[in-house]
Amino acid sequence: MKKHAVLITVLFALSVSLVSLSAIFWEFYKLNREQYIDHIFMKYAVITQIYRDHQQRQNPEIMLDANLAIYKLQAIRDSKEQKRVLQKAKILKREGFHSVSSALSLSRDGLIRQNNIVTRLRATMLEYHKNIYFYMQTKNAAILIKDEDLRPYSYINLLYAYSTIFMIISLSFVLVLQKLRPLIRLRKKIALFGNGKLDISFETNSCDEIGLVSNELENTREKINTLLEARTLFLRNIMHELKTPIAKGTIATQMLSSEKQRARFESIFHRLETLVTEFALIEEVTSMNDKIDFNDYRVIDIIDGAIDMAMVERELVSVYVNADTKINANYRLYTTAIKNMIDNAMKYSSDGHIKICMIQGELSFENKGKRLAYPLSYYIEPFTKENPSKNSFGLGLYLVDSILKAHDKVLAYEYENGVNRFIFA
Repeated sequence: MKKHAVLITVLFALSVSLVSLSAIFWEFYKLNREQYIDHIFMKYAVITQIYRDHQQRQNPEIMLDANLAIYKLQAIRDSKEQKRVLQKAKILKREGFHSVSSALSLSRDGLIRQNNIVTRLRATMLEYHKNIYFYMQTKNAAILIKDEDLRPYSYINLLYAYSTIFMIISLSFVLVLQKLRPLIRLRKKIALFGNGKLDISFETNSCDEIGLVSNELENTREKINTLLEARTLFLRNIMHELKTPIAKGTIATQMLSSEKQRARFESIFHRLETLVTEFALIEEVTSMNDKIDFNDYRVIDIIDGAIDMAMVERELVSVYVNADTKINANYRLYTTAIKNMIDNAMKYSSDGHIKICMIQGELSFENKGKRLAYPLSYYIEPFTKENPSKNSFGLGLYLVDSILKAHDKVLAYEYENGVNRFIFA
């Protein structure tokens, strides 16, 4: 979800915009249709006047038809058609009201009086087969009139406007998403670069903001690669140059006549060789850019290799690990990490014994001894150690921590009931 937050936000904004647009146009459609119906319904006043005069004067039907025809109205007299329209037509509006008409009359005393005649009417406007009908009802009669001029409400223009705006908004968001595609590709390239694919190119011909960021990343990548190559070349050359005088010094030591001096120089050159070897391992771990040498190995086989590398008696190491347990790792580096943990336990164990077991799927190294004087973070720094008299350079746990980080793990520490427990978590 978080990986596509921008895309989801854009799609959410698109959905909200289109839903809001649809709701607005729907309300506008209802209001506009209602206003149109109210407007054309006003024609009932003309029909009422004509129909009332016809009833009062008792004019022939032909006169009624003629008066209606002036306003493009037609009385429907066919009973079948009337029945069909009244049963199937859609009622648009219905209203009941009183119709008031005035008439002059001569009273008994010879005075002329104005009489108001009130007629109760109900007008119903109907829609049937795209035609408008008015159905006028009084207490004693009713008439169905077809309006040949009016037409039902048409939403075509409104639909056209809605569709146009809908397409414009959709197209705008499509263009936005199109602009975001380079950003998605850039994210994938950055991930590949972070995983060690240092030859990937960020260069682009685009001149927009994303293109500028991509080109700046390309410049940064080239600088990083140059620094990494220079660092690797420097370290490998200096280690190569160190090994040569160490080898010569070791050979020259054998020519010394004094046994005491020969042993001292052998110890010095051995420590120097060990230091160079550990530096080489640290350089390999820190410059490891991919996991092409990672494979599935049985944990028990890696532990056996580490015990052989540490050159300790096997009875001093108790291993409680299921033979079927496997791990995806670089065999040589992971073996070195376990070997360093064995060395560390042997140096600081009070009984010279170490226990290796699995605790909830995590490899644990246990030995009896004193609690660490400082937090674990102190010991995983290079060239730090608790007891300077110990024969080490303070790189053991630092190298272990570096190897575990390359395997997406961390080194943890616990102390319980006189037992130190280091865990590959």
